[in-house]
Amino acid sequence: MRICSIIIGLLLSVVTWAAEVKSPNGNIVLKFSLKDGRPTYSMTYKGKDVVLPSHLGLELAKDKHASLGLGERDLMDGFTIEKEETSSFDETWQPVWGETRDIRNHYNEYAVTLMQQWRENVKSSRPGMQLQPRRHHRHIIIRFRVYDDGIGLRYEFPQQPDLNYFIIKEERTEFAMTGDHTAWWIPGDYDTQEQETQESKLSEISSRMHDAVNWGNSSVAVFSDTGVQTSLQMKSADGLYINIHEAACLDYATMHLELCDDFTFVSHLTPDATGLKGCMQTPCTTPWRTVMVSDDARDMLSSNLILNLNEPCKIEDTSWIHPTKYCGVWWEMIVGRGSWHYTDDVLSVDISTFDYTKSKPNGRHCANNETVKRYIDFAAKNGLDQVLVEGWNIGWEDWANMWKRDVFDFVTPYPDFDIKMLNDYAHSKGVKLMMHHETSSSTQNYERHIKEAFELMNRYGYDAVKTGYVGDIIPRGDHHYSQSMNNHYLYVIKEAAKHHIMVNSHEATRPTGLCRTYPNLVGGESARGTEYEAFGGSRPDHTCILPFTRLQGGPMDFTPGILETKLSTWSDNTSWVHTTLCGQLALYLTMYSPLQMAADLPENYERFDDAFQFIRDVACDWDDSRYLEAEPADYITVARKAKGTDNWFIGGKCDENGHKSVIRLDFLDKGRKYDCTIYADAKDAHYETNPKAYTITRKTVKAGDVLKMTEAPGGGFAISLMAK
Repeated sequence: MRICSIIIGLLLSVVTWAAEVKSPNGNIVLKFSLKDGRPTYSMTYKGKDVVLPSHLGLELAKDKHASLGLGERDLMDGFTIEKEETSSFDETWQPVWGETRDIRNHYNEYAVTLMQQWRENVKSSRPGMQLQPRRHHRHIIIRFRVYDDGIGLRYEFPQQPDLNYFIIKEERTEFAMTGDHTAWWIPGDYDTQEQETQESKLSEISSRMHDAVNWGNSSVAVFSDTGVQTSLQMKSADGLYINIHEAACLDYATMHLELCDDFTFVSHLTPDATGLKGCMQTPCTTPWRTVMVSDDARDMLSSNLILNLNEPCKIEDTSWIHPTKYCGVWWEMIVGRGSWHYTDDVLSVDISTFDYTKSKPNGRHCANNETVKRYIDFAAKNGLDQVLVEGWNIGWEDWANMWKRDVFDFVTPYPDFDIKMLNDYAHSKGVKLMMHHETSSSTQNYERHIKEAFELMNRYGYDAVKTGYVGDIIPRGDHHYSQSMNNHYLYVIKEAAKHHIMVNSHEATRPTGLCRTYPNLVGGESARGTEYEAFGGSRPDHTCILPFTRLQGGPMDFTPGILETKLSTWSDNTSWVHTTLCGQLALYLTMYSPLQMAADLPENYERFDDAFQFIRDVACDWDDSRYLEAEPADYITVARKAKGTDNWFIGGKCDENGHKSVIRLDFLDKGRKYDCTIYADAKDAHYETNPKAYTITRKTVKAGDVLKMTEAPGGGFAISLMAK
């Protein structure tokens, strides 16, 4: 661990707390005070320390445009308490889509207004003349919300003469842990979350950092050997599950965590191209900094803390937003059997002048009329809503990692993709096409084309777009998670809403619950997804960690459903999927998303048609969800009730050690019978040696019955319960 540039006080002396706020059930206690003029807080759960006394504040940058040097005085110390307010809030709201029909938002709040004042000596331009010192004072509000499952805190800045515009050099929010917790973490990086999660003690992070970094990613910017990303999941020696993240990140840089002396994390914001962390204009607020805690791992997964700290839905008419199950022209390119680009004849293209009709097709371009029609037929036959088509538009010949600004125009198809015919054909089959907008991280180019790109979608009946941000950001020098890029992602979401378009954003910043405010943000990547199974694979425990970390802020388009786990069966790719076939089915329950892909090839689903039935049946939107058992990186079992029905689905996924589950069907309606179909690993199944061994069992069950399941190493199970 490192000693930070701002020395963290040990706070050994007794702190006199100015305020104490309890959660509605009394289990969590939040305390606040000023320690030598520095804002300080602590947190306990059922009498156990969770966050030891920790400082709050922001370090400001020197602004060459600021008058009187006000930007040189940090918002770190010299405060007095001017006002304190407490309140309680309790409401129940209904998300447009989600894991449950109803969400309770119940908290106790404490807001403290702090004043910082000082005198500034003013120099006269006339020799011998003395001027009166100028008096300055600034106000900030620190607001705490204390829930039964955690806390949120944020800084608020009212508009005022001495704090109108300011630039953040660094935010200095501390989270002092009580010991050397076990942590599930990925390297702190300004540009990618496509890392494999590490499990280690906090004290081991530094020594493991280099090997933990995915150096082969298209954009990597690791900033420290002790920096990690949120959501950070931990477990203490005394059995507490602790999670640090953020909520409602708007007009602000994404937060990372820097592990400093004595197991204390300090916030570390993503810089822009200038190296600064935020340009602020009052009135404004920071995102919420969140700490979730429980002695039951299931509470980490069922928590709605992040969603509750976001603003209510701002889209007045949400009738056009809907859960979606889709397939697509994607996996065969990821595996390497086909290409996104149309021709091999050129080293580079200028799409404004290059005539593709005069170039020689490479014969591997997947987004062609014949292939897309085959996927449309498959979707229609199997009840899938949409077909994603990647590589439909011109420009893919030199699209990636060239820092090329004018790479795509988002409206011109390749010669072998008849956009009108294919959309008409899809609509005639009751299916829609899903748009793909890879930006190659050229945000300037995307923003200048976005209006006509969305108008094209409206013209042909598209209602969903998958966006992508592969490679280093243009404008050059910026990062994927900076304040300016977070503003770009939100701009795209808002513009899409004007056109009644849902957004599934890949390679963007990790989510912080904005899908409550803008529910047309139906999915995202922001983690290591299924595509990596074609790049060497991910560990079997990977999907038993992500729900505790990445999914805390919002759903992930993980793209599950790869039933042919041995890729060399149908391609030259020697990688293989590190789960059993039934483990893939389980992901439709354990990796929640209202946007679920049947990611494998149609011919592979036809080979495993009996197992594919579960993917046909499983819902994407839910009235209720019950996490039955969970342990980070080991296993997750969840039961969900499909929205508007009496049908339930259960999924269980485990790590490389296997797992035995005992499922009590106490959540079923009493007096009712259910047709139960169980998709389970066969006795000799194993993710390495026999991944496609499975059994399907059918029976009738009722409330109170017990199902005993055995999950193979790297395996899982999926169960459908259809009410009679």
